[in-house]
Amino acid sequence: MKKIDTFLKNYIDHLSDELLKVNSNNLNLAADEILKKIRAKSTIFVCGNGGSAAIANHYICDFLKFFRQKTNFKPKIISLSNNIETITAISNDLNYKYIFSYQAESLCKKNDLILIISSSGNSKNIVEILKFSKKNKIKTIGFSGFSGGYLKRNCDIPIHVNAKNYGISEDSHHILMHVILQYLIDLVKK
Repeated sequence: MKKIDTFLKNYIDHLSDELLKVNSNNLNLAADEILKKIRAKSTIFVCGNGGSAAIANHYICDFLKFFRQKTNFKPKIISLSNNIETITAISNDLNYKYIFSYQAESLCKKNDLILIISSSGNSKNIVEILKFSKKNKIKTIGFSGFSGGYLKRNCDIPIHVNAKNYGISEDSHHILMHVILQYLIDLVKK
């Protein structure tokens, strides 16, 4: 039986390998787009399912509190994954695939930004929010894993981690969120 220290080393090596393969040009484009929206006082929306929803909600904590604390900016950032009452009502009365796009119809404007996090990139609600975004000319940044799926092919700025493992994919997306956050703070700090 493998010892946990060996498993840990292999896991971290795999995570590190995948992170180093991320397209740094797209990562830079994503950081630039996020900062552009913050400077324009546009709203940034985030969404995801399961572990990706947790990462989406963590964006709120780090950008709303930490980014504001360390810079002179007051970013407007909202998670479409956060309101369980609204999500279950939409899911129950309409269809689960509309949980993000239905909210976006009421909340999003043309100059806003939507950050979408999905390991598979193929969930029906991810497809629907992308269709809504395209139709309404709202820019999207997509964090995907595995083959990237529909999200990678249809978002404006794909941040793809080619991991075939949900843990590695989600850990990578979380780390990349922190990388972008701390890079932007360093760029514009007080």
